[in-house]
Amino acid sequence: MVKRFFSYYKPYKKLFALDFGCAVIAALLELAFPLAVNYVIDKLLPGKDFSMIITASLALLFFYFLNTFMQYIVTYFGHMLGLNIETDMRRDLYKQLQKQPFGFYDNQKTGKLMSRMTTDLFEIGEVAHHGPEDIFISVMSLFGAFFIMLTINVKLAVATFVLVPILTVLIVFFNKKMTKVNSQIFKTLGTFNAGVENAISGVRVVQAFANEEHERERFAGLNGAYRQAKLMFYRVMGLSFSFNYFLMRLITLFALLFGAYFTIQDQMTYGQFVSFILLTNVFIRPIEKINAVIESYPKGIAGFKRFLEIMDTKPDIVDKKDAKEAPVFRGDIRYQNVSFHYKTSRNVLTNIDLSIQAGETVAFVGPSGAGKTTICNLLPRFYEPTNGTITIDNHDIKDLTLASLREQIGVVQQDVFLFSGSVRENIAYGKLNATDEEIYDVIRLANLEDVVRNMEAGLDTIIGERGVKLSGGQKQRLAIARMFLKNPPILILDEATSALDTETERVIQESLDKLADGRTTLIIAHRLATIQHADRIIVVNEEGIKEQGSHTELLQQDGVYKRLYEAQFGRNM
Repeated sequence: MVKRFFSYYKPYKKLFALDFGCAVIAALLELAFPLAVNYVIDKLLPGKDFSMIITASLALLFFYFLNTFMQYIVTYFGHMLGLNIETDMRRDLYKQLQKQPFGFYDNQKTGKLMSRMTTDLFEIGEVAHHGPEDIFISVMSLFGAFFIMLTINVKLAVATFVLVPILTVLIVFFNKKMTKVNSQIFKTLGTFNAGVENAISGVRVVQAFANEEHERERFAGLNGAYRQAKLMFYRVMGLSFSFNYFLMRLITLFALLFGAYFTIQDQMTYGQFVSFILLTNVFIRPIEKINAVIESYPKGIAGFKRFLEIMDTKPDIVDKKDAKEAPVFRGDIRYQNVSFHYKTSRNVLTNIDLSIQAGETVAFVGPSGAGKTTICNLLPRFYEPTNGTITIDNHDIKDLTLASLREQIGVVQQDVFLFSGSVRENIAYGKLNATDEEIYDVIRLANLEDVVRNMEAGLDTIIGERGVKLSGGQKQRLAIARMFLKNPPILILDEATSALDTETERVIQESLDKLADGRTTLIIAHRLATIQHADRIIVVNEEGIKEQGSHTELLQQDGVYKRLYEAQFGRNM
């Protein structure tokens, strides 16, 4: 873990050297000040040469200016180093999350993932800056001050240093406790964020059911759990700081008591005595800095462990080492002995065999949960079959790169997701370099022309989070326009017209028929009226593919499809 942590320093070696070097110089200058005071008291004061004292003071002023500059570099460029590392980790984490298949997100909460992208990485960035630098400088200052103390008075130095081992034991003890508590805090924070994200995104449902009081109570529980975790951390931190404070003040008291004794016994000069007292402050400061590191270190380590959890989660669906770019598809699709099940469930699909010809429009119907959407989701490899193979134009889809495969498959899902930007941005997502002319063409195909024309800002109208400012039909048509713009050889329409009124559905269906001409189209539908035109209708139930044929052929078979049809339209139709 340490090796992986420090690997993020590699791109910033020069920045680290600048920050670290200036921190070392600043620490050495701090050690020089007590020696200068000793020199002024023991050497310059007895000579009563005030001009020399002024000269010495000006020299000290120069070093203070130099140290001030060093402190600025350490503060600004040191935090820049931490921020750069934090940014790189966030980039890697986002890239890793993008690689994860649908199955990964089925078991994750958005709020928890968000806390790993923000809070966790902020704490890691703080440790990346302060951790190695502060620990090294503190140890150097500690032993540097002790060495100088030894040159002044060995007995007094040893008497002062005797409490340091006790402090070290306490630091290690409380550090372990705080690391453990911080892991619990991050876990609680992830749950808290997930709960808040869920409540805010579902506020319309909350208000529709008048369940505000229930949500307040649930939030109070989350808020209270987070508070308790933080209080546990502060209790441990309070004990740590209190014990350390007492022992550090004992060090100063020891130095004052024994220093006064040795001075009275003429074993030390007044200058050495004052210098020694100042050195104890320099001696104590690194210990205080280590205490500050102790507060951030457990947070950073706990955050980095959670960061590694995701980074070490290998995606179930990845490109093979020898994966090749997909050629331009004709659209011949074949499922051979395909089975699929989720990790914690029985088989959703069992030994599916299905051939779809290029340019054919195939509709899947059947009860919910029978596997219609799963069959289609396996084609772009949103999920991976448990057994069997799927080919397009005789190419096993596992032999093709994910990007080149998905570029040629257009999907309009039942649950439309729109980004919170403008109409233009959402439609252009189907083709990022699309011209306005191309966007207007697909708007007309999706029957959105009048809607956009009546918007105050036209294509630049902001539609709100998940398209909240649009009606259900408008959102569905915008998603269809986005798919028109992608213009792929294979289409998957998952209840693509489910949110449309009858008249709009008829117009959109005409557009979809035009788009499907010469392309392979897979349609998932519950409303049988929308798929009667399909070249082939496949009836799927818990047993697999039960029936297939045209609308007319299936009605003549007097099977599952006919019963579904009669249930929707009445037995006499």
